[in-house]
Amino acid sequence: MSRVWNFSAGPAALPEPVLRRAAEEMLDWRGKGLSVMEMSHRSPEYTAIFEKTRSDFRSLLNVPETHDVLFMQGGAVGMNSIVPLNLLQGFEQAAFVNTGAWSKKTTKEFSKYGLSRVVLDNANALADSAAACYVPDCAPLLDRVNGQQMAYLHYCDNETISGVEFSGQIEQLASQLDCPVVADMSSNILSKTLNVAKYGLIYGGAQKNVGPAGVTIVIVDKVLLDRALPICPSAFTFSTVSENGSMYNTPPTYSIYIAGLVFEWLIEQGGVSWAQAQAEKKAGLLYSTIEQSALYSCPVRRQDRSRMNVPFTLADESLNAKFLSKAAECGLVQLKGHKSVGGMRASIYNAMPLEGVQALVEFMREFEKKEA
Repeated sequence: MSRVWNFSAGPAALPEPVLRRAAEEMLDWRGKGLSVMEMSHRSPEYTAIFEKTRSDFRSLLNVPETHDVLFMQGGAVGMNSIVPLNLLQGFEQAAFVNTGAWSKKTTKEFSKYGLSRVVLDNANALADSAAACYVPDCAPLLDRVNGQQMAYLHYCDNETISGVEFSGQIEQLASQLDCPVVADMSSNILSKTLNVAKYGLIYGGAQKNVGPAGVTIVIVDKVLLDRALPICPSAFTFSTVSENGSMYNTPPTYSIYIAGLVFEWLIEQGGVSWAQAQAEKKAGLLYSTIEQSALYSCPVRRQDRSRMNVPFTLADESLNAKFLSKAAECGLVQLKGHKSVGGMRASIYNAMPLEGVQALVEFMREFEKKEA
């Protein structure tokens, strides 16, 4: 059977060359007679894999020496606890920008610590767009955050469910804020250039734009490594993980290995600048198809539309099941929208080639012709 075009939001499609290379090396990695799955994480063979993976990642995002790169576990949901446990010593409050389901989940998790939250929501009339698909005006953050002894400001750079993405608003404000910026970039990391120095912490689960589920990548400013609460578990304490080179406990070795192959593939393609250009081209094609249609519509404000996750609805919802069925027959799968919002969603991460999006829009146009 030929491979399908997989539009899953995560775990998501991986580059086919990466999968083929992993298959070739599954039983015998470079003549060593064993799989990477079977290697000791402290062996010289795996150490070489790990060091190159980390080095390539740093190179792709131009991570400065002021920041460390950690490979951890728990995913972005786990980081909702791990981040406050690591950054709240000496502080009593943090700030949050809500733009959708994932940022709201982060805010809710923080409430378990019994500390004061400055939740930027409707009650505070600042920056909650969770009930609508747009990025709010972030300028008021300066007045609400500065001078308030905030531990950090947290936001989700790309909301996979609602399809809302920031286009640099927080990064532009970062140098004017008197607290570090923490960003969840699980679903758009490596898809656009970043000024990493502007961030105190960037984190992301790998299973969308980096590799298979299991590893969480953390980029942390070294000045923040001494702010963990005493109750923070050692395996999740950034300073401990950093001091031990992400080897304090056994890391998700195979997931890191696959991520390393993805990094090599991305470098071969032209790096993050290539990925950014491709993302804009793919998203532009899909959004323009939706805009020109009488059947499809996108609920997200035009300037805030995600380049990674494109939600859309059909004017006649009774056609939803038929749309998905016919799409699957054409090898276009995982297009059903999240259960909380319905409709459709096409996730077009770095590994989705332009040809896949072209196949999708061709199907969408033909489906509309037949059902109009």
